[in-house]
Amino acid sequence: MGLGSKMEGPSAPANRRDPYEVLSVSRDSTDQEIKTAYRKLALKYHPDKNASNPEASELFKEVAYSYSILSDPEKRRQYDSAGFEALDAEGMDMEIDLSNLGTVNTMFAALFSKLGVPIKTTISANVLEEALNGTVTVRPLPIGTSVSGKVDKQCAHFFGVTINEQQAEAGVVVRVTSTAQSKFKLLYFEQDVNGGYGLALQEDSEKTGKVTSAGMYFLHFQVYRMDSTVNALAMAKDPEAAFFKRLEGLQPCEVSELKAGTHIFAVYGDNFFKTATYTIEALCVKSYEETTEKLKDIEAQILRKRNELRQFETEYRKALARFQEVTNRYSQEKQSVDELLKQRDNIHSSFSVTRTVITSGAASGLSNGNGSGKFPGEDSKAESPGEDGGSDGKDKSAKKKWFNLNLKGSDKKLG
Repeated sequence: MGLGSKMEGPSAPANRRDPYEVLSVSRDSTDQEIKTAYRKLALKYHPDKNASNPEASELFKEVAYSYSILSDPEKRRQYDSAGFEALDAEGMDMEIDLSNLGTVNTMFAALFSKLGVPIKTTISANVLEEALNGTVTVRPLPIGTSVSGKVDKQCAHFFGVTINEQQAEAGVVVRVTSTAQSKFKLLYFEQDVNGGYGLALQEDSEKTGKVTSAGMYFLHFQVYRMDSTVNALAMAKDPEAAFFKRLEGLQPCEVSELKAGTHIFAVYGDNFFKTATYTIEALCVKSYEETTEKLKDIEAQILRKRNELRQFETEYRKALARFQEVTNRYSQEKQSVDELLKQRDNIHSSFSVTRTVITSGAASGLSNGNGSGKFPGEDSKAESPGEDGGSDGKDKSAKKKWFNLNLKGSDKKLG
């Protein structure tokens, strides 16, 4: 079950303007002022309301992109200190407005979504406008109960969750599941100054086992959601970078707690062709205190690990470059040694071949000068004359040896 995400996360426009200029706010504007400016401009340039105006679509992307920077404290700080260069624009999500797609393009989008390619879709301008005007029907959703239903594509069912002081203090979880694995969005709206409701958070459904689900947690401490598209984009670009970018998808939820009163949630039909079936329920986390504390601890560990990975990536990249350097040298040294040994073997082989030729030549009567096929020095040992220089020197040696042996034998008999 995921966490509440911010409203938009579009791709960066080709020509980027100052986000403060785009939203017509000052650099010291509050989060609420930025949010209010965004809502007005997003609705003004929404593709649903400007089907015949292609420029409006680009302005809508620019407004959404600017808000994605200024609504995130860390991104806003980075931009204020170093401009766009400090931001990883390629990590921004692409969102598609289904109402502005033709049938063929919608089929392609559905196919990519089914294949696991993350495709984020915008919420219909009609839903946003009706919410802002306060003309939507809100059904009650008491804490501890659940409601099931079916919502048409690009439509929304609104629910009012009323909580008391004790429940607000303990924390609240709102979750939606679909056993039919429908694609939907869970939305949270804040009360607008004009009496309507402005979209504050949205969470896309994700497949979990045999169901699709989405959830929002309001636990009095900073909670996070994991944006899988950041990792998916990183993996497509560099599989190794995907590991280091994996925790970068952890985005802080804009709202971490709810006050006592009635809060508005909605289930938005995000299926491409059919209605979305769902079950929504609101829970007080008082009975889940141990789990809540464990989540708080794990979130803190993950944040520390994210900072550690940012430092480790630098070390890893340096070590990887060094490894590549020594690996290249290894290949070069191996090639050099192989070449030297090959030359050595060729020389040894030439000696062996020459010696064989000499030996076969001697056997055929082609002597090397001493009339014999044997190596120099062998003749003197095998055929040297006796000490007296006669031809019978060999026989005399044999006789002497035989005579001496007989003498020894004779001595023994005499004794």
